[in-house]
Amino acid sequence: MKRIVASVALVAVGASGLQAAALPGLTTESGKPWTASATLRGFYDDNINTIPNNQPMPAGYERGSAGFEVSPAVQVLFPWEQTTLSFGSVYSFKYYENKPINNTDNSDQTFEFNAALTHAFSERYQLTVKDSFVIGQEPDFLRAGNSYTTFQRISGDNMRNYGVIDFTAQMTPEFEVDVGYANTWYNYADDTPIGVPGTPGFYPSNAALLNEVDNLFHLDGRYQIQPQTVGIIGYQFRDTIYTGDQYISGAPRPLKSDARNAMSQYMYAGLDHNFRPDLTGSIRGGARYTDYYNNPYNQNGWSPYAMLNLRYTYLPESYVMFGFSYDYSPTDQFDPNRVGQLTLNAQAATVFASLNHRITPKLYGSIIAQYQNSTYYGGSIDGKADNYYLVGLNLQYRFTPNFSAEVGYNYDDDNSQVGNSYNRNRVYVGVTGSY
Repeated sequence: MKRIVASVALVAVGASGLQAAALPGLTTESGKPWTASATLRGFYDDNINTIPNNQPMPAGYERGSAGFEVSPAVQVLFPWEQTTLSFGSVYSFKYYENKPINNTDNSDQTFEFNAALTHAFSERYQLTVKDSFVIGQEPDFLRAGNSYTTFQRISGDNMRNYGVIDFTAQMTPEFEVDVGYANTWYNYADDTPIGVPGTPGFYPSNAALLNEVDNLFHLDGRYQIQPQTVGIIGYQFRDTIYTGDQYISGAPRPLKSDARNAMSQYMYAGLDHNFRPDLTGSIRGGARYTDYYNNPYNQNGWSPYAMLNLRYTYLPESYVMFGFSYDYSPTDQFDPNRVGQLTLNAQAATVFASLNHRITPKLYGSIIAQYQNSTYYGGSIDGKADNYYLVGLNLQYRFTPNFSAEVGYNYDDDNSQVGNSYNRNRVYVGVTGSY
């Protein structure tokens, strides 16, 4: 439950719009390089399967369920003179009173592993390596960036890995070069399609639609315009390869997963600016040309690209974050009734905000909100959209540095023009102990 609050609040400040959460909150204040914790939560979820509102439940299943979650975690941090190494893992066992659809039993298990390494070769040259690997079912848990590729909960051991290598070189006192590579890998457990391509009722598997390898290279030139302002001119090359190797459409010309493969080239410019010590911002704007090189229907073209981030720390342990992004996003939508062109992706416009506030020395609150408009490109649903809203509220009371209690609420609403509209309410209460 609280994982949504955590994931939406982690926003990248960089040209890619992707992020890897490398052990947020881990410090050496405790005097030891590691922390172990365990969390116990009770919850109620009124739409555990993210079933559309107009769709009846299958016989023997309930729309909502109460349950509990047990989640141990460990984090380790090694700070040396020129190198910092951190890693950690979180395991979650979640039990539902009413079994979710497509589950083999009444439980879900998720796993998350994060690692990060930074090394300063000198004052001028620095290397950063990050990796984030997850196994799970919820769309917010499986995403690798600000935008959702699917809004549905998907049963099974679905996997996502996101890795980053970034190198910066201070060429002159005013000019810096930033070069990097990011890789995202998805593998979904469901690899069994329904029906036969080209016949009524055909539905491709999640693996066919969503299994992919995404490679992203970037090269940025950064120039110190003023003491508090850096100008950026950059280029990115992105290669998205769908690896499902299954049919995703039927007549008149059956096409497999790799028909949606895409090579994109980005050109952009931007600014990073420190308005004051407690207020920082970043903006990127440009264009992207995408070549769908395996698609026989000449759907190549240009699209805008944009990203904005602001952070304001107004009190100790209290801050506001705001962001916007617009970019290509893979999608689980397909087009069984297509004539000619294929539904290839979504153009995702995402707005998000989060507030974290220390109410009293022991009471902390957070509010997060996100809106995403995913407008689909190609096929009979071309121009139609999903409008997705989420809000998360959380209160945490820290009795001691090692023991806390929390209560929270999450609301999701998917207003879809392609038939998958649903809403979802989740409440939870829990305790966490750490050592």
